[in-house]
Amino acid sequence: MRPKAIALVTTVLLGVAGPGAAQTPLHDDPTVRQGFYAIGLADEVRRNCPQISPRLVRAYTFLKSLESYALNAGYSTADIDALRNNDAEKDKLEAQIRSDLASRGARAGNAAGFCKVGREEIARGTQAGRLLKVN
Repeated sequence: MRPKAIALVTTVLLGVAGPGAAQTPLHDDPTVRQGFYAIGLADEVRRNCPQISPRLVRAYTFLKSLESYALNAGYSTADIDALRNNDAEKDKLEAQIRSDLASRGARAGNAAGFCKVGREEIARGTQAGRLLKVN
């Protein structure tokens, strides 16, 4: 094959298989999904348990690390903005978090259940637990 033909084929293949090509939607990326799950779980706990507070700087830093991960994985800022504004995906994730919390005894109006889950997450050192602190 001639050098110009090789260069053309390489350019076409890189264009097709390069960053952003045939990627799963950002909301389906396991790292992003697990990260937002942790943030959402921590947020539900801190809003419903008066003895637990958020670690706001740590949460902001973690959120920025997810953004950096997405950019390094080939997603664009437009992809990130689209996820931020995707109410349907937010609702789906919130429903999953609330269901998981309820299965662990943390239901609306039951602060003790949320506090128990929060303390468990903190003790286990989970990502959600690292975003929380006991007052």
